Amino acid sequence: MIDVTEVKIKIIENNDKLKGFCSIIFNNCFVVRDMKLIGGDNGLFIAMPSRRIMEKCVSCGSKNHARAKFCNECGSALVEVNLPQTSDGRYKLFADIAHPINASFRSQIEKAILAEYKVELERSKQLGYKSKYSDLDN
Repeated sequence: MIDVTEVKIKIIENNDKLKGFCSIIFNNCFVVRDMKLIGGDNGLFIAMPSRRIMEKCVSCGSKNHARAKFCNECGSALVEVNLPQTSDGRYKLFADIAHPINASFRSQIEKAILAEYKVELERSKQLGYKSKYSDLDN
């Protein structure tokens, strides 16, 4: 059984969509950092940590961001790659580094994070507030 043993939130103020970053610890032995709390049209949701999809230059072999026109290293024109697309036709330029495999575990993670986010919002109103997110020494 996997249990959420700790959630740490860093609130981001004055941003329309990005509401915060969070870190979650499972069973006091595994941490996932840099998840984002995003304000969407249907409320808050959690974005898992991700990395930009890279493609190799056929001329020199260096990595470049997907959809780049020219190589950052040698300047050669890059071959256009067929990237996966979302249901609305946009290209997927990022890939999750870590993510839940099923809906029930995603729900467990989201509930824990959103509950802690509400607590952290209240804490942030107190004089001398300091986010617990900044003391991640695990």
